[in-house]
Amino acid sequence: MSTVLEAEVLSVVYHNEGSGWVVARVRAKEEPGQVTIVGTLGRLTPGESLVLKGEWKTHPKFGRQLEVASFEQARPATENGVIKYLASAAIKGIGPTTAERMVKRFGVEVLDILDNDPEKLLEIRGISKNKLKGILESWDTQREIKNLIVFLHSHEVPPTFAGRIFKIHGAQSVRRLKENPYELVYEIRGVGFRTADSMALKLGFPADSPQRIQAAVVFCLFSMSERGGHLYVPRTKLLHEAAKLLEVGDVELLEDALGVLEEKKRIHMEDLPGEDQEQAVYLWHFYRYEREIARRLYELLSHPSPVSRKDVEQALPKVETELGFALTDEQREAVLGACTNKAFIITGGPGTGKTTITRAIVATLRRLGLKPKLAAPTGRAAKRLSEATGRSALTLHRMLQFQPDGGFQYGEDKKLKADAMLVDEASMLDAYLCLSVLRALPLTCRLILVGDVNQLPSVGPGNVLADLIRSDVLPMASLSHIFRQAQESAIVTNAHRINDGQFPDESPHPPPRADFFWVRQDDPSQVQRIIVETVCDRMGERYGLNPMRDVQVLTPMHKGEVGTQALNKLLQQRLNPPSLSAKGHQIKRGFQVFRPGDRVLQLRNNYEKEVFNGDLGWIEDVDASAGELSVDFDGNLVYYESSELDDLTLAYAVSVHKSQGSEYPAIVVPVVTQHYIMLQRNLLYTALTRARKLAVMVGGEKAFGIGLRNVDAFKRHTRLNDRLRGLFDQI
Repeated sequence: MSTVLEAEVLSVVYHNEGSGWVVARVRAKEEPGQVTIVGTLGRLTPGESLVLKGEWKTHPKFGRQLEVASFEQARPATENGVIKYLASAAIKGIGPTTAERMVKRFGVEVLDILDNDPEKLLEIRGISKNKLKGILESWDTQREIKNLIVFLHSHEVPPTFAGRIFKIHGAQSVRRLKENPYELVYEIRGVGFRTADSMALKLGFPADSPQRIQAAVVFCLFSMSERGGHLYVPRTKLLHEAAKLLEVGDVELLEDALGVLEEKKRIHMEDLPGEDQEQAVYLWHFYRYEREIARRLYELLSHPSPVSRKDVEQALPKVETELGFALTDEQREAVLGACTNKAFIITGGPGTGKTTITRAIVATLRRLGLKPKLAAPTGRAAKRLSEATGRSALTLHRMLQFQPDGGFQYGEDKKLKADAMLVDEASMLDAYLCLSVLRALPLTCRLILVGDVNQLPSVGPGNVLADLIRSDVLPMASLSHIFRQAQESAIVTNAHRINDGQFPDESPHPPPRADFFWVRQDDPSQVQRIIVETVCDRMGERYGLNPMRDVQVLTPMHKGEVGTQALNKLLQQRLNPPSLSAKGHQIKRGFQVFRPGDRVLQLRNNYEKEVFNGDLGWIEDVDASAGELSVDFDGNLVYYESSELDDLTLAYAVSVHKSQGSEYPAIVVPVVTQHYIMLQRNLLYTALTRARKLAVMVGGEKAFGIGLRNVDAFKRHTRLNDRLRGLFDQI
């Protein structure tokens, strides 16, 4: 039941600047003593008065609290309240002494004076014209942010966006939103069309307003690009999706919207070759990324920086002696190509010697007196690259020095000091990250990309490695020879079988020598049971693997009986039940419970904490009373406040997409028809190639067949290969 309180803020216990989440103590007319309130209210100031609307909840430790759903700001009614309000840190330039002087001189009306006649405050000892200017700037900012939060609340828009909106529009935020709330769709990532549309319709915007239709088109284009990894969407398909979203049948209105958006440079349209009357529709920044990647690669390849083949051939025998192995002819040609060309690609599946070649390239470049930099898209991939070469390797974000504004310190105006850049796991490069690398490279630098083009493409939009290979303008080595030692691994041979569209074979060896098993089962509930037993019991008994540290379940989807959500709950219950934690030593967040010892996955890049999307860690400690915990990410101990827990998820089971760039001692993979939407050949291939020592796949032939046959359903719409060919054809 909803409750309304008129309250004065006494103190702020907790405030999260990013989300606006607040825990505060208030005094209310309707309640005896102090009352605890919680909710998204932005920055509160002791002494200010609020009209709160919410529901009473009982916290297991902190007791009765009012969970605020909405609020209105009122002026403090007492002189003491005004003093506390003015003296808070929120209004810069006014301390307790100045606040008391102001109230003594003007009483509670001093707040009206701040609004309407601030020059009168110069009568107060200690307030100069310069100081008054700072006070008024701070006063206006606080007032406008509060007004914005109230406005968002009243239109059912999460006030967590208030800070970002105010950063863009400042004191004009509410006015700009009233003029065109659909601007939220363009400006604030995370605000969907439905949210902006609800606000607009309440403000009286008609259903056929140009602003509404244009925003729907851009939202559909953005959503389809994000979900499918596309850089463009075919015009026909885009208009169909926008019409469904708007529930309109008038295509002419949508056509008009495309024209206006192109004039505003929010989108770009161009004819698709070989497709009659079909056009590619890009978000403008994706169009710019694609063109700039092509141009920068062309400029890099065109700029001379000679290393002769003869010099490399002379260096290789010494490198082979230094590393203790002899290169095959295929490997030797790959090393020669990487060292003598300005840009070079090395691709191949498991067991084809990519790691050996990478070691030889780095050693050869150093012997030639060149300084190579080594990087990879993820922390785990960078760590493996460093271990393989014996040289420092960083994530690309760390090497380019990511900045809080979303850009990088190294770029067009500040180049990396490097003679060569080697990027491993290059299949994970999306368009923006690839462009950021190219912007940071001096034209004298070499670029060497190493990766497996048959794996899943990048999480972000683009299909860079595949496009570069398809363009046929960059020199490359495609490794095909599987070495004898690798041929003895059923993991390796079956990965290649899957990549060729064939069903996997059983390992020729019995346990514990066998490294691959296919457990045939069609029933998802039985697949679930087999996975839990395999992880928790069998792998430890037969292979001596620690299920908490060595075994990773990889699954195509989050929902269903063998999705991440259901499996995480079951595996946590078996491997880390409440009985292993101290009473109450856990935090419930949504449908998940976090306990000490749990394996967790980071879902977003956090550069301040130096933890990145896809990083695996183990919960070290939990403070249930404060809603906080700490996680050990390979020696990096990271602390999470209550408001940051949405950045974590349990990771006994993770999606195959989240496993990219990682390797695990053992994996277990469900393959069921429930997941037919996501089943595709490169997903099965990527999952299997994550295993180092042991892989178990559980599923029926029908589900495997769906995945093996599905090679084009998730094809990405990009034109980078066409743009590269167009540039190089001019030569």
